[in-house]
Amino acid sequence: MSIKPGTGRKSDKTMGKIQLPVEHEISLWLDTYDDIFSDFDPRPYSERALSDDFLAEAKRATRDKPTGAIELKLLLPEAQRNINQENIIKHRLKEHFQKHNREFKRKRKELALQGIAFVLLGVALMFIASLILFKTGEDSLGRSFLIVLFEPAGWFLFWEGLNLVIFESKKIQPDYLFYDKMSRSQTQFNTY
Repeated sequence: MSIKPGTGRKSDKTMGKIQLPVEHEISLWLDTYDDIFSDFDPRPYSERALSDDFLAEAKRATRDKPTGAIELKLLLPEAQRNINQENIIKHRLKEHFQKHNREFKRKRKELALQGIAFVLLGVALMFIASLILFKTGEDSLGRSFLIVLFEPAGWFLFWEGLNLVIFESKKIQPDYLFYDKMSRSQTQFNTY
């Protein structure tokens, strides 16, 4: 299997000029259609899992591309081309990218909501600990225990919530951006 990034250049044979790569274009050289899919998955192209190598190369190629729709050009030898299979593969790629885009959007939203809930619950527990501390006049075992329980729990939930909102969401940001770009991509097959 070999997946090579293409130059993205188009040659205009009638004019004898080479155009520079388009900003939103990714070109990948393939030996066969199988380079797109997992070697371990025997299902037809319409259901087959995508290759980790193909996805990794596509991620590398999209990393520096601006947000927005990407034009994915898959380059194959003329002898390997089959229009019917290409239509099936285009549909499978679109389906894969849209599915994962929806999953990452959902995951980002869940992280944000969970983080905000933790922060609010932490603040509430710290407020309750403050009320217990200032509302009751006499020291008691129960009062001391509640303060010892609520105050660290409040701080823990507060910081863990901020961690979810700020840092955990950043961890999935590259994958989210990749699938967001690719879910709106247009795939074309060309000959090299």
